[in-house]
Amino acid sequence: MKGILKRGSKKGLELTWTLGKVIFPVTLIVTILQYTPVLPWVMEKLEPLMGWIGLSGEAAVPLVLGNFLNLYAGIAAIISFEFTVKEVFILAVMLSFSHNLLIESTVAKRVGVSWWFVAGVRLSLALTSAALINVFWKGGGETAKYGFAPEKTPDPNGWTEIIFQGVQTAFMGIVQLALIVIPLMIFMQYLREKGWLDRFSGWVAPATRFLGMERNTSMTLVAGLTIGLAYGAGLMIQAVEEDGVSRKDMYLAILFLVSCHAVVEDTLIFIPLGIPVWPLLLIRLLTAIVLTAAVGFVWNRLQQKRKDPSNEHTYHSL
Repeated sequence: MKGILKRGSKKGLELTWTLGKVIFPVTLIVTILQYTPVLPWVMEKLEPLMGWIGLSGEAAVPLVLGNFLNLYAGIAAIISFEFTVKEVFILAVMLSFSHNLLIESTVAKRVGVSWWFVAGVRLSLALTSAALINVFWKGGGETAKYGFAPEKTPDPNGWTEIIFQGVQTAFMGIVQLALIVIPLMIFMQYLREKGWLDRFSGWVAPATRFLGMERNTSMTLVAGLTIGLAYGAGLMIQAVEEDGVSRKDMYLAILFLVSCHAVVEDTLIFIPLGIPVWPLLLIRLLTAIVLTAAVGFVWNRLQQKRKDPSNEHTYHSL
């Protein structure tokens, strides 16, 4: 047991260092940026787009903060304005698909998946879902009644306090990461050495097969679904290195998880906004399943055609 603890801790520390090198500078820069004219300028440019997806100009504020920072920043911004139930629901769906964009997309890049692929898919899903809800849902015109509000911290005074807050926020992000990743790696090491991972992969295999992936992606999917894309990335990196997950399967896994990750936590935190959360959960799950299964089906068919010797013979005869 001591050996498992030592090996798991070592992997956890290595992954914390790998991910921390991404999370710390991005968090620091974005935290500082919110006290500069940069974020207000971005919000101003986005205002004309808001009308196309059924939102008022003020909705640009939670969208930008949620995408540049995290869901909590987005929610804190939502309760600062008076929105209708429909607007809050659209914002919740958009932020569910697309939040913490810089960090989570950069972390996904460490697995070998293109930054632009992750960011592009998430933003496309957010905009498409917002447009569809705006067109098909005719209700929700009443003013949203918010529950408890996230605690608001006073704005820092001067650049020294701004930088200190940025460093503090980034450092606490690394501490939180370590508290999740290290125990997770120890647990995963135990499961791997005791043979439980193989059994679990067998149980989840039908679901991964339906989505067009091999069974060795099962733990990656479960990690991302439960603890999120950024924190689950540690398990993804390990899966690529040790389980031989292919490039195709990793892209499909990331495609599924950018649509639907940390599904319980990310859904529950919207409850105080007074919107129906079950439709929010179903939209994310169905989008992830349908999109990944469709892409996986097409990708696998194309791979089979390339491997089919009859296709090569036809090509050479031509």
